[in-house]
Amino acid sequence: MSAPQAPLLQVTGLRKYFPAGRRSLWGPACHVHAVDGVSFSLDRGETLSIVGESGCGKSTVGRSILRLTPPTGGEVRLDGERIDHLSAARLRPLRRRMQMVFQDPFSSLNPRLTVRDIIAEPIVNFGLARHRGELDERVARLLDTVRLPRDAAERRPHEFSGGQRQRIGIARALAPGAELIVCDEAVSALDVSVKAQIVNLLRDLQDELGLSLLFISHDLAVVEHLTHRVAVMYLGRIVEMASRDTLFATPRHPYTRALLSAVPVPDPLAARRRVVLSGDVPSPIDLPAGCRFRGRCPQAIARCATEDPVLRPAGPAGHLVACHLAGADDAPAG
Repeated sequence: MSAPQAPLLQVTGLRKYFPAGRRSLWGPACHVHAVDGVSFSLDRGETLSIVGESGCGKSTVGRSILRLTPPTGGEVRLDGERIDHLSAARLRPLRRRMQMVFQDPFSSLNPRLTVRDIIAEPIVNFGLARHRGELDERVARLLDTVRLPRDAAERRPHEFSGGQRQRIGIARALAPGAELIVCDEAVSALDVSVKAQIVNLLRDLQDELGLSLLFISHDLAVVEHLTHRVAVMYLGRIVEMASRDTLFATPRHPYTRALLSAVPVPDPLAARRRVVLSGDVPSPIDLPAGCRFRGRCPQAIARCATEDPVLRPAGPAGHLVACHLAGADDAPAG
């Protein structure tokens, strides 16, 4: 019996704080706690979705992992090698293994370049083609891979629809041979039918190429059709993490249940009971004591005001919840 493989990506205690000035001339410096102690792993060929409201820190997690923004603290390991502290020169050869597909297919592509040049750029940068003929053939195969015609290579981004542009963005991410792709709200700007096509494409590519996907989204309906596991973020932290089936069937954190109750379903008779949260999201500069969600939680108890809950097992293996009321055997009723 072979030993289990180590995860492709391992994130431990990741933090990202942004400076926010001072409240007074002599006062201490303030910081926005965008990401505040996030930990998870991602296996080869797996999709992990990070979900939550706007401003919860999920996009900052993705950018910090890829070092598009330098993390404040914590560890990020790619295939066992720590990469969060590497210099730009030492990180560069590893960048070909991890790429990003951005949210906006209109602004993420250089309008002055042809599709050929956009896809060829990372191939050239990493020296992956020996001559022009090999470069052109690699670009043509990538267009085949993302289901675009080969003659698209000579056109420019403005000649394509939003969904086609996102396919070009995916081809560019695949070009250097990426093993890990961070999809940062990659389908949120697309129409519903086009969104489904891109999600299906990502699933097919994962099966064909063995990709690992970190899928960042606020759209739980999309997440349900794509992911293997889900991590729910609130105010810079993961508050619940579980397999897709477990999380959608038996959510244990009050915040997760509120998010799921807002997902539209086609059958009105099967609609989930809507959970409406009161209050406002606390400031990421002035974080409350105790549980960060307690001011909006309909089930908060006195302990929530003084003790910050940590992720702990709650139910099936791999189901983790940061809630005082969601132990392994005493989850509150939904």
